[in-house]
Amino acid sequence: MGFIDKNLAPVDDGALMDAYSQSIAAAVDVVGPAVSRIERVGGRGHGSGFAISPDGLILTNNHVVEDAKLVRITTPDGLATEGRVLGRDIDTDIALVRANTSIGNWARLGDSKRLRRGHIAIAIGNPLGFEWTVTAGIVSALGRSMRAANGYLMDDVIQTDAALNPGNSGGPLVSSNGEVIGVNTAVIQGAQSIAFAVASNTANFVVSEILRHGRVRRAFIGIAGDTIELPRRIAREAGTTQKTSVRVRRVEAGGPADRAALAEGDYILAIDGKPVSGVDDIVRLLDGEKIGRSTEILVFSVAGRIEMRTVLPLARA
Repeated sequence: MGFIDKNLAPVDDGALMDAYSQSIAAAVDVVGPAVSRIERVGGRGHGSGFAISPDGLILTNNHVVEDAKLVRITTPDGLATEGRVLGRDIDTDIALVRANTSIGNWARLGDSKRLRRGHIAIAIGNPLGFEWTVTAGIVSALGRSMRAANGYLMDDVIQTDAALNPGNSGGPLVSSNGEVIGVNTAVIQGAQSIAFAVASNTANFVVSEILRHGRVRRAFIGIAGDTIELPRRIAREAGTTQKTSVRVRRVEAGGPADRAALAEGDYILAIDGKPVSGVDDIVRLLDGEKIGRSTEILVFSVAGRIEMRTVLPLARA
């Protein structure tokens, strides 16, 4: 039988709920004004987007803009303008738009590597035509992989139970401190409380590539993986201080990773000597410069050994 310490102060549920509500409201006050409704000019359908700079750079989903070159942007304060699609990345379902006029309010992309399961996740968008709707939940899982529209695996995806519906696509997933931690992208039809967002670190990488090159070139090795805690014994054996790593969840048959003998259950510790502590590191390190070049991947294998694999990445179509 357990004992209750009578010296402990009772928990004030009302105060906890009030603090929770206040943290959500404060985050919405910071990011909400940067969220816009995005409509394809000359087409049908709409989604959400949000400004990431004061000069009108707007992030949204690729499937919101599709092949449109121009979109119509409407902000919460009633500003209506057009924007030009600067670039799209089907692999991450990210698109970048520049508004024809300054939007004014903008949101900051946070560091998604700092996220933990159980952190508050707030979605802002325009679901089913109900503009600037707010829903909240928690981060359910990190470093997920899922299929993009072109069939490739979309990496570094956040799973959340914040309610999403058609029209939320392209809107921000926000932390309790008012930073954008992801770009809402998908919900599994028929499932309850399972929705997904592209992590902010990956979105940031895509934005920088589009601004520099107009597109994203990346290397493909054919794996899906999850960001997980790195067991201490493996970290000690590898001589690393990193606390997280990527565990391979699936290897595509006949792909570069398969030919290099990577296997389901391997832990990826480093790529060309650079540490891998999350799926976003793999996305960043396997850039266009790696295509066709021998790439060394340090793994703790399912056989229980630290091993080096040499991979020849392919260009993603």
